[in-house]
Amino acid sequence: GAYNFNKSIDKHLFNPIAEVYDALLPKVVNEGVSNIFSNMNDISVIANDILQFKIGQAFSDLARFVLNSSLGLAGFFDVSTKMGLAKHREDFGQSLARWGFDSGPFLVIPLLGPTTLRNATSLIVDGVLLSPTTYIRDTGYSSGLMALQYIDFKADLLSTSELLGIAAVDEYGFLKSVFLQYRDNLVYDRGEDDIPEVESTDFDSYD
Repeated sequence: GAYNFNKSIDKHLFNPIAEVYDALLPKVVNEGVSNIFSNMNDISVIANDILQFKIGQAFSDLARFVLNSSLGLAGFFDVSTKMGLAKHREDFGQSLARWGFDSGPFLVIPLLGPTTLRNATSLIVDGVLLSPTTYIRDTGYSSGLMALQYIDFKADLLSTSELLGIAAVDEYGFLKSVFLQYRDNLVYDRGEDDIPEVESTDFDSYD
């Protein structure tokens, strides 16, 4: 199925590319690229703050975005966190949960990985409609930026993927259990200490 397809294509294509990417880029540049994409994601976070009526958090996240976009050089440097403005993780799937929609079945989407039917809406709303890259007119530049984001994401997951393979005989069952717990923690605003470390980065792109 899709899980085995993703595992195979990661092993033979994306993981080797990510390893080269990790090896070639200095740590500060690697972190900076990740910070830029995280800063872009804050646009979606702010929109979902508002949809969930978290107005105070929306102002905090807006301040975070403005500071990182200016003083942080388009988000390359995460100056906001150092100033006490925490990174929040809100998405349209969480907004639907707040409105009372059930999560629906657990799914694994080719190339994109684990999600639920409710959370899959984030792929369109957050990943497309609220993503700045969607509105870049130069198709080549837009495609290159999306490819870089995906490779950067895969590079950040290398250690997590190895841990997943070691941690469970039934990798699929383990992935499903941990992912659903992670999503519940996000929906109910539980603290970072309540989110299993194995997937704290693994599922960020599905937020």
